Amino acid sequence: MTAGVGRAWQGVRWYLREFTGEANWDRYLEHCAEHGHPPMSRYDFERQRTDAAEKNPIARCC
Repeated sequence: MTAGVGRAWQGVRWYLREFTGEANWDRYLEHCAEHGHPPMSRYDFERQRTDAAEKNPIARCC
């Protein structure tokens, strides 16, 4: 029973991180580590992501 609850929680956690974009930061840090360049700050990363979303409104209602 406990293992099933743990797997369910991991699935919910994964979904929420993907939905909110939190996983994008982790992927960015992995990319920087693989290519050997210093990452930008979290603030700059989020600002760039927000600016890109505003320039390319794909599925926005407003």
